[in-house]
Amino acid sequence: MTTWQGWHRFATTDPPAPPQPGDPPRSTEERLAYHSAFVTIRTPAISQLTTQVRTLMTLGRHQQTTARPSLIVTGPAAAGKTTALLNVGRACHLAHTRKNPPPPGSAHAAAPVAYVLVPPGATAKTLVTEFARYLGIPVTTRMTQTQITDTVCHTYTQAGVQLVMIDEIHRLNPRTTTGAQTADLIKDLSERLPATFVYAGINVTDTPLFSGTRGAQLAGRATLIDCRPLPARHGTRHPLREVITDIENALDLHHHKPGTLPRHAPYLHQRTAGRIGSLTRLIRQAAITAICDGTERITKAAMDAVTLDHLAETHHRSRTR
Repeated sequence: MTTWQGWHRFATTDPPAPPQPGDPPRSTEERLAYHSAFVTIRTPAISQLTTQVRTLMTLGRHQQTTARPSLIVTGPAAAGKTTALLNVGRACHLAHTRKNPPPPGSAHAAAPVAYVLVPPGATAKTLVTEFARYLGIPVTTRMTQTQITDTVCHTYTQAGVQLVMIDEIHRLNPRTTTGAQTADLIKDLSERLPATFVYAGINVTDTPLFSGTRGAQLAGRATLIDCRPLPARHGTRHPLREVITDIENALDLHHHKPGTLPRHAPYLHQRTAGRIGSLTRLIRQAAITAICDGTERITKAAMDAVTLDHLAETHHRSRTR
């Protein structure tokens, strides 16, 4: 998805849909493929990010003199940051194409969304080259960083990019020379491109990105969205149980009894620490096992048999002790 062709394919391909009453039964292979891809569960972070992106894009639409307001999605690993980012990017892409359909004979008239990953050990030149690669802008080894940046800014403006999403932002360290130059490049791009910037990274507020003069500039322009693990209880609500219910309702199992998984909410919180990535993986993996062994239901014993990511397993062992 870090090229326009890949992003366009992702955004315009219908996401997996849960089974509906009256639908013909799916084959075993179709159900296995469905639970592998699965639906995107709407978490509080996705709802908040959707609202904020829509508001800030409107707020900055006619701003010309300074960088538009931006967003930072932060949180621990497996908390659903990238999923939230991609979900909002897809919604923005589809909304734009509905309002501005491409002319007859044209595959697409504009590229409203850009998705870029910060490469490991990024320098300003390697990062701006990633921006160029996304839209297929040819770059030669003889081109300077300034030349690539000028070409990127011109092409992105001509293509109508309105939303720029930069993932893995925690890889930047402005305390180093190359990191500082890369952070300055992002600031330069955010001021020259008529687009709203959204960044995502692991525990960004704990990194050097928010320190020093550069960090103060970023903090003064960006709204922080904390994609934290889902709590078992928040006031009178039970956020984790609500999400578990949504996941269960999306399952395609022949003999699973509705209400089984929400009753295991305390256990699931202990197993996953409330991380949406670990939670969906646990239930999807148990569903695939249930299809393969013919039981067609998820039980606590079945979930116990699933080995999760190391982060979740370490948390579970410490809670068990």
